[in-house]
Amino acid sequence: MAYSEDHIALAAEYALGTLDADERAQVETMMSVDKDFTAMVEAWQQKLGVLNQMVGSVEPRPEVWDRIKAAIGHAEPQSPLVLPAAPPQPAPEAGELGAPVDTTNVVRLSAQARRWRNVATFTTAIAAALVAMIATQLYAPDRLPDGLRPKVRTQVVEVKTTVASPPSGQYVALLQKDSSSPAFILTVDGATKNFTVRRVGATPEPGKSFELWLVSDKLQRPRSLGVIGGDDFTTRPALASYDRDTVNQATYAVTLEPEGGSPTGVATGPIVFTGKLIEAVPPAAPAPAR
Repeated sequence: MAYSEDHIALAAEYALGTLDADERAQVETMMSVDKDFTAMVEAWQQKLGVLNQMVGSVEPRPEVWDRIKAAIGHAEPQSPLVLPAAPPQPAPEAGELGAPVDTTNVVRLSAQARRWRNVATFTTAIAAALVAMIATQLYAPDRLPDGLRPKVRTQVVEVKTTVASPPSGQYVALLQKDSSSPAFILTVDGATKNFTVRRVGATPEPGKSFELWLVSDKLQRPRSLGVIGGDDFTTRPALASYDRDTVNQATYAVTLEPEGGSPTGVATGPIVFTGKLIEAVPPAAPAPAR
């Protein structure tokens, strides 16, 4: 099935490990019921696994471990755990041990259980008979009496031939300064060319705005795709006027501009994040004509 830009961005962030606890729980719930979504998450984990290989492991200094132990109370040997003594059981009152037991309720419940068991057995037998009759009507109608045989009906079915729409994929770019600090996730729909920018690690500055640019050797200068909004998701159709090759092969850059974006239509601030699109979800196979 085709997924929205938000679903693809969530899958990518799950593979990156940048989601909070609620969002991770949402993704894991979707993975438990949707095998296609699980395959998309696993594909992201394979594509983004190279990022982990680019970052070496760092062993904390011994004094860091000492501070951690002190913070959780393990700096000194722990005293043994002592459980409180169980209170003594109260002695039975006089007359309780020899009191007779009233079995009236037991006899009544036993009779009710037998009645319900008989009803369940009878209902099961009727259901089995109905199932056998339906199966006989489907697979061996000649064995039934004439009155129980299904009537032969002739139905005319009109078959329409549909032309499958051209398949489209989903593309994603990590806009970042280096491999360990992704700032935005850019998702582009291959069919509509609509894109969504998801804020991940970028921190806005007062009086400044992040602006997205398309940089391609097919264009004379970078083209602005608009200011990235203050919300977590920014969605726009700004790529609709560019051909597919330009969209897929371009470099996407983010500059830091005055609040509201560049006043001249040309980048005035420094380039802080860049990235290129990669195919995240391959085009679906076209459905056969019917």
